Amino acid sequence: MPEVNEVIGGYKLRSLLQTGQVSQVFEVIEPASNRHFAMKILLPEAAEKKDVRANLFHEAEVGTKLRHENVIHILKINRSPQSPHFIMEYFPSGSMRTRLMAKDFAFIKEHAMKVFKQAATGLAYMHASGWVHCDVKPDNMLVNAAGQLKWIDFAISRRIPKGLSKLFYRQPKAQGTPSYMSPEQIRRQAPDPRADIYGLGATYYELMTGRPPFRGNTIQDLLNKQLTEKPLTPQAHNKDVTDEFAALVLKMLSKKREDRPSTCHDVMIAMRKMKVFKTDPDPIDEGGMMM
Repeated sequence: MPEVNEVIGGYKLRSLLQTGQVSQVFEVIEPASNRHFAMKILLPEAAEKKDVRANLFHEAEVGTKLRHENVIHILKINRSPQSPHFIMEYFPSGSMRTRLMAKDFAFIKEHAMKVFKQAATGLAYMHASGWVHCDVKPDNMLVNAAGQLKWIDFAISRRIPKGLSKLFYRQPKAQGTPSYMSPEQIRRQAPDPRADIYGLGATYYELMTGRPPFRGNTIQDLLNKQLTEKPLTPQAHNKDVTDEFAALVLKMLSKKREDRPSTCHDVMIAMRKMKVFKTDPDPIDEGGMMM
């Protein structure tokens, strides 16, 4: 197991930020420059598994291609057999899942619109760059104390297929997190930016209400609800949500992707003059937001 103060790939491990099932994330220092970065490194047992290594390297390769203030940037990949890892920018923050688990609804409410706009902006950039995130959820939204957001985790992100490849595309298996998966992801259809819009709608819903649009007794039960059930309005769980924002989120959660907003830029435009909560101050029209 990697340990604090150990040097790996020329970086000194300073503090453990997160531990997952197959990997850990550390704050690290590059001794030569004294600059701080973050390192995602596979746990020893996971490093022996070919598919886990492939997922890590895929995530890293996607991240090196993306440069946007609302998307975490990955700088280096180390394919060492003993300690495969990658280096990314260090962004002191926590995930929105952490805020939800701590029931920090005061922070969520204060920063909701700022976070929602940045989330849509970052995804719009990914889509314009030819990628679908495919795992949009609060866990993958890093937000600092000032409300600045960056998307992370591109392990199952996929290129947007073009031309005839769209017609014949089929995922070997459904990929994503059941509470946020669009119907087309469940059906293993071609990656499409509107799948991310569905996941973003489910994420907005949970951040506004404290619960996802659907719950199930089993994963299959939950997936069936994603395919067939209409979600309750967010106002059923939080009466402070405005009518217009509830309507936008329900549109984002449409079962048919053609019924959702066509792009994240459309979501951004729709939000321009909206309030998330009735008790929010009146919005300021920010004019044309650019990606």
